[in-house]
Amino acid sequence: MPSPVQPNPDGLLNAIREACGSPAPHEWGDWRWQLENSITDPEWVAEALQLPWGREHEADHLLSTFPMSVTPYYLSLVQRADWRDPILRQCVPDPAELRNRQAASPDPLAEERDSPVPGLVHRYPDRALLVTTNWCATHCRHCMRKRTWSTARYTHSVETLEPAFAYLQEHAGIREVIVSGGDPLLLPETVLSTLLERIHAIPSVEVIRIGTRLPVVLPQRFTSAFCERLAAWGPVWVATHFNHPAELTTGAIEACGRLCRAGIPIVNQTVLLRGVNDRADVLRELFTGLLRARVKPYYLFHGDPVAGALHFRTGVEKGLALMAELQGRLSGLALPTFAIDLPDGHGKVRLHPTGACGISGDGAALYKSYRDATVRYT
Repeated sequence: MPSPVQPNPDGLLNAIREACGSPAPHEWGDWRWQLENSITDPEWVAEALQLPWGREHEADHLLSTFPMSVTPYYLSLVQRADWRDPILRQCVPDPAELRNRQAASPDPLAEERDSPVPGLVHRYPDRALLVTTNWCATHCRHCMRKRTWSTARYTHSVETLEPAFAYLQEHAGIREVIVSGGDPLLLPETVLSTLLERIHAIPSVEVIRIGTRLPVVLPQRFTSAFCERLAAWGPVWVATHFNHPAELTTGAIEACGRLCRAGIPIVNQTVLLRGVNDRADVLRELFTGLLRARVKPYYLFHGDPVAGALHFRTGVEKGLALMAELQGRLSGLALPTFAIDLPDGHGKVRLHPTGACGISGDGAALYKSYRDATVRYT
């Protein structure tokens, strides 16, 4: 069985740790230390990795529009001192974020329109999304909620979410509540516990799904005790967001293992990102690695047309071609569903390469196998 990815095989980890003040192992392993020492200056990254920056004339405007924040741990996953590194592309600002902003929407999925009360998005009949905070441990540069970065950090209190709880009580058709953000697992534990308790107490709610990227960017958060406290409000599922095999470190896999041992199933939603994971070999390594970590690859999303992230988008046909290449070469457990989120709140559409080729002259159906053979089926 392949070994988990180790951070910085080229020795960059030491440079990052030294730039952070050479923390002791117990500090590096403390999730609070990681947050307190979050890196917010791209020039700091350039200096630590001995990379040319050369973007000074754009940095102020870029950072005031789309700020930077990354945990030292996540930055330590950089595999090479190159701005094209898949980790750097996901966490360090790029001037491309400011281009073509007028051609995209800050809220392409119309979440604000579908918000009947503050903090709640209700689009599908049987589920609702609870937005608890705009605080994240790391600002993912492809984030579809980048519109919230320009405001001051906020965290909803239980009191401010009372209208949302009342709405959930009144709409018995809502069977699943997705607790999202920002990252809800950064909430103070007293707030998080009360929030989960309130949702759990609603008779019609059968499942709580927590959307979090902390297994990827801050796995230190997942102590056994914390995972057990989350599981107490079950059935609880975790939906996380690994995008590249370099993120599957020993620490990340151990965090997922603790969640699983506490009885919390994990699914993963990957975004197809240009220059990060838009190759079949990268996706194959990611999806099989997730499966070994007991994380089900759930969705591969086509990038949303969000302002500040257009440079990450591939064509839909690229995603279909990648899925066609992976289909038949990965087990069904390892193969996610390729999907797009339609603009203006029209919801998700599942896409997949069709195997249907047509009908033969004698009426037999024709299908294309994963080996590219045309097969008759009667």
